[in-house]
Parts: sequence; C-alpha cells; structure tokens
Amino acid sequence: MTPDAQIPLTRWHTVMRRENFRNWKELRTVFPSADFVDAWVVFNIGGNKYRLITAIHFDRGRVFVRHVLTHQEYDKEGWKK
Repeated sequence: MTPDAQIPLTRWHTVMRRENFRNWKELRTVFPSADFVDAWVVFNIGGNKYRLITAIHFDRGRVFVRHVLTHQEYDKEGWKK
C-alpha cells in the first residue's frame, strides 16, 4: 500500500469507530458509495483510488477488513477467490 492511502484509511477508521451502524441503511447515509459485492461491503477510499473490502456484522457491531487494494488490483477480481 502506498503512503497516500494512510490518511483516507485513517479517516474511514475514525468514522467506523465513532459510529455504531445498526444496518446497511445507516451505513449508506455516511458512506453512500459503499456497495455490497457478494458477501462483502466494499468502500471507495482516497477519491476512488483504493478499495477497502470488509465483512460487516451489524448485529454484533463488528467490522473485519479483508483487503485494501488499489483500484487496478480490485478490478482483477483475484480477491474474490
């Protein structure tokens, strides 16, 4: 990961720690570009330069980070395997 990803990832992390999203609708009010892809929640990070792939368990208040990828790495879809 390149150093320019640190600031936007830190911002995302700060918001995720501060908020207690109880469902998809609440998450989308803060992160409108987040998408469900298969079983994962994918965030656009750093002006769409990066993809943050997570598993979110709203009922338990847990977020698990699976991958942080550049847009190019994400498009290759190797992360789905």
